[in-house]
Order: sequence, then structure tokens, then C-alpha cells
Amino acid sequence: MRTRSGSSYPKPVSRSETTTKRKRSCGDENINIGIGIRRRKQSRPDFFDGLPDDLVLSVLCRLSSSAESPSDVVSIMMTCKRMNGLGMNPMVLSKVSAKSLAIRARNWSEPAHRFLKRCVEAGSVEAAYALGMIEFYCLKNRSAGAALMARAAMASHAVALYSLSIIQFNGSGGSKNHKDLRAGVSLCARSAYLGHVDALRELGHCLQDGYGVRRDVAEGRRFLFSANARELAAASSASPAKLTWQPHQLLSDFGGSIPAPEVRPANRFLVEWFESRPAGLDGFGSCSYRGCGRPETRSHEFRRCSVCGKVGYCSRACQALHWKLEHKEECKPVERRQDGTGDAAGAGQDMVM
Repeated sequence: MRTRSGSSYPKPVSRSETTTKRKRSCGDENINIGIGIRRRKQSRPDFFDGLPDDLVLSVLCRLSSSAESPSDVVSIMMTCKRMNGLGMNPMVLSKVSAKSLAIRARNWSEPAHRFLKRCVEAGSVEAAYALGMIEFYCLKNRSAGAALMARAAMASHAVALYSLSIIQFNGSGGSKNHKDLRAGVSLCARSAYLGHVDALRELGHCLQDGYGVRRDVAEGRRFLFSANARELAAASSASPAKLTWQPHQLLSDFGGSIPAPEVRPANRFLVEWFESRPAGLDGFGSCSYRGCGRPETRSHEFRRCSVCGKVGYCSRACQALHWKLEHKEECKPVERRQDGTGDAAGAGQDMVM
């Protein structure tokens, strides 16, 4: 019988070699599985990457122009690298809304400052006005702030025109000799033509008082009535429940009352900024109407209430709003008239320089 030689028998396999072979086979299987997953991922279509940049930019422009808060814009930019790059496109930044730039004073930082500057460079009118107010009043860069507000005003930004008119009326950032009442009335008239309620009210009081313009009581009352009509329309659209009110109840400059108007983002920033500094700006006061926030840039810049002398206002518009919303209940004359007919309600509508 023939037998196999020793070289023909299979060699015994050690346990370590068996373990190594198993690991290799498992590794090959994992590699094959990984390759299969990658192939399936590559074969799966990515619809977002397939969208052209022009279409994505159009969507982002619509988003930035209708955003209700800064987080609406920031959250989109944090989605991915592509969205971040397209979100910082000048076309998108030029369309940002006022509410999307409503930075709180406690969150103010150098990156926020750079972002506003980038929006201004992209052509955003809202950013030019917001940064102009911050530069002029908070950071005390008067020339830079006025230039930014003038940039927005040249683009027919009604709020910027009105803010510049207040600066001209008060001579803010300079001395009393820097007041230019005629320029203030001109800027206020342009803002009123664009439908700005505060400008309409301010212009009406200027005409009634002959402040910077020839006195015309009838025309002044017409502007005040127009401002009240716009207040009525705004209050009715904001809350349908107010539609049941009688119109004369909202004619605030003629004895009626109104709900407190919404504070604009730039004014809210000023209020928060100076509330964190109890001494105010260089120890000076600020406008007593909390919806304004403008500080005095020199001593006795704002006009005082002629009855109590305890409150001051940057404008007649702020004085009128504060009177009917709050000060009417607080104002008490320092001394009564000799004839005993002193009326705080009537006298409270006047201010002294």
C-alpha cells in the first residue's frame, strides 16, 4: 500500500494564525461594506447641491428682508458652509430688515460692529441708520454717525431724515450756536412727506408754534390730524380689537389716548445702552420718553416741561407722546397761577428752552 510522504500531509495550523486569518477576512468584509455604503451615498442625489447659486441667493434675500429677529438670519448662516458663504453675499446683506439688525446692547461686540459695517458697505440703508445712531450717540463718533445717517437719508429713509432733523433742532454734538432750525424743519418736512408719524407731529407743532418756520396754526393742526390718522391706522392693523373703538378715541393730539407705539430697534438699543450707565452720557440727561432713548450731548440741550420742570425732551413729538402716555398723570405745577386757573394738562403741552 502506498503512503504519502511527510511533505504531502497538511501542516498543522496554530491558533494565532487562525485568529489572524479571521481578522483579515473580517477586515475585507468591512472594507467591502464601507465601499458599498460610499457608493450608495454617491449614487444618492443631493438636491441642495444641485440648486444654482442664483436661486439660493434669491431665497436668502427674501429671508433677510422679512426676518423678524437676528436669529432668523444667523441660524441660516450656521446651517452649512455654502449657506454661510452665500449668506454673507453683498446682495443678501443689502436687503437686511430693521428687525434682523435689532442687536441688543448687552450683546454689542466687535464682531457685531463689523457685521453692521459689512452690511453698510453692501448698501443696506437700515444698517446705515442703525450704525449711525450707535456711532453718534453711544460711541460718540459724531461725524461718522451723522455721515451714516445722511447716507440713509439720501436713500429716502424717513426715520433717518427725522433723526437728522432732531440733531439740527438741538444742535446735538455741538454748542447752542450749532442749531439750524430751518434745516431741521426742511428735513422734518421731507420725512413727513414719506409718512413718518413723529415727523408729521413735529412739523405740526413747529407750524403751530412758529418754531423755525412761519407760524400757521391751521396748517399745523392739519399735520397733527394726519399724524393721528396714521396712528389710528397702525393701531387698527396691529390689533383688530381696536377696530371697535371710536375714531376720536385715538386722536391723541386732540384729547384722545393711544396704546404705546412699538419701540424701534435703534431706539431700544439707545435705551438699553444708557440704562447700563446710570450717570448717563457725561453726566447729562436723556429724553424722558422711554421710546426714544436719545441722550443729551451737552448740558441743557433738551427742552424742559414748563410746568414741573422735571422732565426734558429732544422734540415736541416725544413730549406729546410722553404726555398722553404717562406724564399727564405725574405732572404737577411748581406753583399755581395767581388767578387760580392753572391747568397742568394745558400747560404741560408747552416746553421752555
